[in-house]
Amino acid sequence: MTVLDLENRLVTVIVLFKVKEGQQAAVIDRVKQLFAIAKRQPGFVSANLHRSLDGVKAANYAQWEDEASLENFRQLPDAQALVTSLQTLIEEMDSHQYEIVASESKVGTPEIKPGEYFVHFAEFRMPADNQPRMVALAKEHVGPAMSLDGLVSANFHRSLDGVRVINYGQWENESAISKLTQRPGFGKEDGYWTGLAENEFHLYEVVLTENSEA
Repeated sequence: MTVLDLENRLVTVIVLFKVKEGQQAAVIDRVKQLFAIAKRQPGFVSANLHRSLDGVKAANYAQWEDEASLENFRQLPDAQALVTSLQTLIEEMDSHQYEIVASESKVGTPEIKPGEYFVHFAEFRMPADNQPRMVALAKEHVGPAMSLDGLVSANFHRSLDGVRVINYGQWENESAISKLTQRPGFGKEDGYWTGLAENEFHLYEVVLTENSEA
């Protein structure tokens, strides 16, 4: 089970795939094959495969017990061969290690489960010098955002290399998320991140979750 909490006891990796036109299903299939390898490895905790409803993205939210276990998986020849095959199907693979820095929820500690919620990945890309201010602003805005009908949880992550902040939001239904961009400070062009980061967001569904049997 993938639990999103502020204790950050596990290694969290978020991988975002920008897929070539018409290739989302093929990318999903390759990532499923990677999951089949990962779940047999020592130190694996969970992996959660998401597909964007607009067909242009796929995402993996994964947790490992430690960095050594993650790196051992990455060095497996079978895993490397699948990643190589993915390169022909995608325009970009954006992979970073993250920690949760702000979390608000209406349902207790958030968990990732297939078929339960729609998911909003808000991707903020920035120079590393801008990340501390971006994190501070995210903490200021996450509480007020929870007044939105249909928003179940909002979970801001910062990449350990300083160049990303991701908001992983869970929504009750597809239409509720449209209200987010109608709020002051949440529009794509005039958000609180203006001047600090570039923002891209998509709506996803969870299509597969793999958990450690331990």
